[in-house]
Amino acid sequence: MNSCEKIRTQLSMLLYGELSFDEEEAVDAHLESCAECRTALERERELHAALDQAQAEPPASVLWESRQNLKERIAAEHGPSSSRRVSWWDRFLDTAWLKPVGGLALVTVGFLGARLTPDLGLGITGMSLADPGAQRVRSVEPSPDGGIQIVLDETRQRVVSGGLDDQKIRVLLLSAAKDPSDPGLRYETVGILNDRAQAAEVRDTLIYALEHDENAGVRLKAMDGLRPFVKQPEVRKALAGVLLSDGNPGMRTQAIDLLTQGVGESTGPALGRDIIGTLQELMNRENNAYVRQRGQRVLQLVNASQETY
Repeated sequence: MNSCEKIRTQLSMLLYGELSFDEEEAVDAHLESCAECRTALERERELHAALDQAQAEPPASVLWESRQNLKERIAAEHGPSSSRRVSWWDRFLDTAWLKPVGGLALVTVGFLGARLTPDLGLGITGMSLADPGAQRVRSVEPSPDGGIQIVLDETRQRVVSGGLDDQKIRVLLLSAAKDPSDPGLRYETVGILNDRAQAAEVRDTLIYALEHDENAGVRLKAMDGLRPFVKQPEVRKALAGVLLSDGNPGMRTQAIDLLTQGVGESTGPALGRDIIGTLQELMNRENNAYVRQRGQRVLQLVNASQETY
């Protein structure tokens, strides 16, 4: 490979800051004396700018499914039989004509992966590699000035600071709230998002946590954030699902309290037929004595039977 060919295979990595100090100096020195390679660099820069302006809005489930598939593939690759297998990627890169452009191929795959990062169904579009949302959130915490500090995992950790009204901060928080590997991170993130539950995309994330998170503490924190919005149909539906499906009796008790708050008081609201039906169904399946007692008391207050017909 002559000098110009070698330099041009490194232009993408130069633009992404992926070259070592010595490699970057060598490329810069060559560009100073080579007009053709400088032209190639400008074309590369224009291509990157065009890709950065593109937006992708795949379905909200794609990111979660991709992460699950990746975890399964990694587990399979490191299983007992992994030493006897050669992965398709190894065979692909072992092709002779691909070796000279292996580095560029990896950069391209990484770039496209970041460009296709979905909006998580929250109305926020995908981001480029330069955006912090392409990285993994390690921890979040409130900062003394009232903002949010977020620690990201990259090649090295860095801190991103900003308020909840900052779109990048909001995107990172919404992503961290669904991180499958760190319940402590999800708990802290949901607690912060509770202060912005009036936003529809935040409320959707809290409902997702309430319905799907494996950690009861995270689910309870999400329920606290949804408390002011219990009259909204999507919140009531989620709470009814908790009442019938959540394995934690404390969560079921809290769901009863939220769905029936004010019932029995002289100025309290009437209990809808859908909630009465949910409570009656609960009586047919509930094994916890305390939860049954709470449900029975509410049904008595509204003069409803404990059985479904």
